Amino acid sequence: MKQLFITLLFVTGALVASAQRFAYVDTEYILDNVPEYKTAQTQIDEISKGWQTEIENKLKEVDQLYRNYQKEQVLLTEDMRTQRQKQIEDKEKEAKDLQKQRFGFEGDLFKKRQELVKPVQDKVYDAVQKVATAKGFDVIFDKTSGVTMLYASTKLDVSDDVLKQLGYAPKSKENK
Repeated sequence: MKQLFITLLFVTGALVASAQRFAYVDTEYILDNVPEYKTAQTQIDEISKGWQTEIENKLKEVDQLYRNYQKEQVLLTEDMRTQRQKQIEDKEKEAKDLQKQRFGFEGDLFKKRQELVKPVQDKVYDAVQKVATAKGFDVIFDKTSGVTMLYASTKLDVSDDVLKQLGYAPKSKENK
């Protein structure tokens, strides 16, 4: 009796699973074809480089202060040495704090990425939902996000449909 129940459960599960419609999208491919995303990425890269230069300049300043201290150390009084060491430590802490503020968890870069990239990603997500609804898909996987697909028929790839829903014509199919 128990085996019959398990077999019946398995057959029912197989029938339900076969009734579902699956598709996948390649968000990397989609985003590569969305001009707003490329513009946002370029802006983020430029801002990031500027912040990195700012931090490197502060670290160079610390390095220069330390080298000057090393050269003049023997000529300085104990109080002067202590004052210079504190100055160097303060400048180094300032540089590290700035680095954390700019690039740390939920730092300025994270916030800027949220501001510039998230609206594009939300737009893509909405388009995926519209394509799924219009084509009757129950599940759409993202090929880029670490979902392992050992095989996927290209007829299940609705990335171009998502681009069309967004109002863009597909440009490249190298990764498809």
